[in-house]
Amino acid sequence: MKKVFTIIGKTIGGILGTVLGILVVCCAVLLTFGFSQTVRGEITQDLPVTPDDFVPQVRIIAFTDTHNENENVADMVQTAYSLFDNEPTYAGVDAFYGLGDFSSVGGEGDFENYANVLKENVREDTILINVLGNHEMKNAESPEYFRKHLGHEPDTVTEINGFTCIGFSGERFLTEWTVTPSSIAWLEDQIEKAEATAGNKPIFVFQHPHPFGTVYGSTVWCNPQLNPVFGGHNKVINFSGHSHFPMNDPRSILQSSYTSVGIGAMARFELDKNYIIGQHPDGYEDAAQFCVIEADDNGRVRIRGYDLLSDTFFCDYFLENVNDPATYAYTYKNRKAHDSVPVFAADTTAKADRNENGDFILSFTQAQAADGYIVHNYDVKITDADGKTVYKDTVLNDYYIIDNDDTAHFTVGSDILQNGRTYTLHVTAESAYRLRSETLEVQFTT
Repeated sequence: MKKVFTIIGKTIGGILGTVLGILVVCCAVLLTFGFSQTVRGEITQDLPVTPDDFVPQVRIIAFTDTHNENENVADMVQTAYSLFDNEPTYAGVDAFYGLGDFSSVGGEGDFENYANVLKENVREDTILINVLGNHEMKNAESPEYFRKHLGHEPDTVTEINGFTCIGFSGERFLTEWTVTPSSIAWLEDQIEKAEATAGNKPIFVFQHPHPFGTVYGSTVWCNPQLNPVFGGHNKVINFSGHSHFPMNDPRSILQSSYTSVGIGAMARFELDKNYIIGQHPDGYEDAAQFCVIEADDNGRVRIRGYDLLSDTFFCDYFLENVNDPATYAYTYKNRKAHDSVPVFAADTTAKADRNENGDFILSFTQAQAADGYIVHNYDVKITDADGKTVYKDTVLNDYYIIDNDDTAHFTVGSDILQNGRTYTLHVTAESAYRLRSETLEVQFTT
């Protein structure tokens, strides 16, 4: 019996050692990959601005993660037409691309309802392409429902005004998160075919999960199978969703050896706090972002984010030359170099009001970020009159809600603060690229 236990122990130890070894190798690979992303490219004097002579020859609307919020889908389509029907330089919308997760668990009713909304709102002369997301992939019958209700194959190649557009769903492999090797081979083959005829034009790829370690949210909400497919194909501009991380975070575009763009979500945002994903702060359900993609005959590309709730464009990126990585402006290194430390105004104030539950809503004047950048979070601490720390936390900024509110808010329980007392708020603002402001100290009375 002792020998049996010894053999079992050695076997378990061997397995654990192997697993640990794999984890160590994976961590080393991830750290190396992450470091390479932060040092790639050159620092430019300025970030690109769309020139006056840019005249689109194609316009595509991409959206993702609607999750049965079909009223947002209808609003998005109607808004896009109203924005561009009378646009003087290039009128109209050539195509809509839905990037998946329009369903909850891939039931046929979800497919039917989504398809009906699109049919009611998208004009017959506008190209309409969709791909499957992981929520559709939960159901093995989804490809059949897809063909029946959406009217085309889950994987598509469409030429739109001379630009190759690849819609990639892939076939499920074991789980909803992975696709078959044959699917990956199909995608790479289509990219190589498109490269042979693209000239100086980009190749647009639309699919659901982010490539790993690219845009904001892609460290977990991703598919690493995509990385070797896209790597080195400079012409590829990949549009993806899945993470629900807001597009108005400047890290939602990244250029390495190709270009990745995360296009936000049409239903519910998610963020990270101290690198931990799965954060759903106040207002996270107010999500309705879509992406406008334009390109001209010279291969130049303009990418903008639009917010349905405020009816505003909130980001504007211009890609001068996708063919030459040496000219890429949207590398992590260059984007961080153009970020700056958030600044609090000299007259910043704070106050605490009680809500209906008796807790305190603490608000203070927001710090100002660099133009085109954001304050991602605040590190807050509250001390009492004796200098004792009574509260400490990291608070996510609500930059994903586009409004005229110039204050930040967080809630502190009535068991922590006492009414009628004076406290000091210590707050440090942090940008998307982890640049930290000086710590502001301001008094308030509950």
